[in-house]
Amino acid sequence: MNIDRFKHEHVSILESIATLRRLTQSGVATHAAQIAQGVVAMSSLIKLHLAVEDRVLYPALQNGSDAQLARLGQRFQQEMGAIANAYMAFARRWNTAEAVRGDEAGFKADANTVLRQVYERMQRENHDFYPRIEAMDAVAA
Repeated sequence: MNIDRFKHEHVSILESIATLRRLTQSGVATHAAQIAQGVVAMSSLIKLHLAVEDRVLYPALQNGSDAQLARLGQRFQQEMGAIANAYMAFARRWNTAEAVRGDEAGFKADANTVLRQVYERMQRENHDFYPRIEAMDAVAA
């Protein structure tokens, strides 16, 4: 299974998180519009990524020949539910410049918690999950 698309999407999402971090550190009020636009754009990336994972990646693993990888995929999919819900709530809360500017401290606290969860999850996928999928492909080839 070619997972290059998933890996590329991770790079894009991680770049979006880094951009939001830089903007926040440079001044939330000053960059509120860019921050809100970044949240909206990243939400589109994340929604697409999750949808393709749910429709393509996880079913392929469940139907594959590696039972251990199928269980790992199922665990990763279940864990992602809470993280995805937290991110979507974050995105709804901070998708306008007015919301961001109106509660700088709240935005920073929420971003630190939610974006860290997304970041850490993608790092786990990059280091623990995707290499296992690629190893399975290498053995099958």
